[in-house]
Amino acid sequence: MPEGWDSTPQNKRMTSDRKALTGTAFATLLLLAFMMGANHVAARFAFNNGVDVVTAVSCRSAVTALVVGLLLWQQKVSFATTTRDKKFLLIIGGLIAVQSMCLYSSVARLPVALALLAFNTYPLSTAVWARVLYQHKAERAVLMAMPVMLIGLAMALDVFGAASGLGAAAHWSQIGAGIAFALAASATFGLAMVLTQHEVVGLDGRLRTFSTMGLVAVLAISGALSFEGFHWPTAQAGWWGLAMLTFFYGTAFTIMFTVLPRLGVVGNSAIMNIEPVCALVLAWALLDQSIAPMQVAGALLVVAAVMWLGLRKR
Repeated sequence: MPEGWDSTPQNKRMTSDRKALTGTAFATLLLLAFMMGANHVAARFAFNNGVDVVTAVSCRSAVTALVVGLLLWQQKVSFATTTRDKKFLLIIGGLIAVQSMCLYSSVARLPVALALLAFNTYPLSTAVWARVLYQHKAERAVLMAMPVMLIGLAMALDVFGAASGLGAAAHWSQIGAGIAFALAASATFGLAMVLTQHEVVGLDGRLRTFSTMGLVAVLAISGALSFEGFHWPTAQAGWWGLAMLTFFYGTAFTIMFTVLPRLGVVGNSAIMNIEPVCALVLAWALLDQSIAPMQVAGALLVVAAVMWLGLRKR
């Protein structure tokens, strides 16, 4: 699931993805999952060659906001909002800024697939926030999926350090910070989604996304300028990584706005939750990152549970 994308099921401008997908729609969704996974693998190349998280988020968000803004202008979408809408758009944008920083911070510290996998527990975070803020009881399907996802996540993260052979203490000293960042990203993303679904549902989804990406860019750039400035790549691989993470993310958003509505599917189709699997394959091929068979099994269990939640009939 790409950060900042409109996940509100009530969006009336797009038809539901509960309908049978055409071959073209299915292939497009797989392409989007691949590009979002590739975005994070490219980010790891950038981080390994001098780029810091703030610089990566600044570039990616600024370019994406520009592309989405041009689409809004071309499609003549109204920018009119109420004072209340503006307040919640600022809150949601701030949450997505935190989520973006946390997720990239996790990617910088962990194998990419594990970072994305821990983040992909956001359906659980969403259910918790909906219960806390709006007394919304979790659906039976979510309650059934929770233990499955947690077991799969425990296997994937090798919580006892068995696969690594380091033991629990040494293993967690290596992965603890990265997992904390990924779970923080999951929690903030879940809160942003709940607020989106309850507080600004009447706004056009494209406008919500533009507002979110624009605010993330402003906050990231302001943060960079206020402290140590931008950290640009120190090697050619870093420049390629920064360019490709921006290209993949911006292109994925453009496809979501221009192609998916015509295909009759929404941007948060459950099929896109195979992003960690795409990242796992790419990271193995390009970064020489690999995880144990037990961890792969756990990853597939989490992805299967998330996809089942997304594809279930309501």
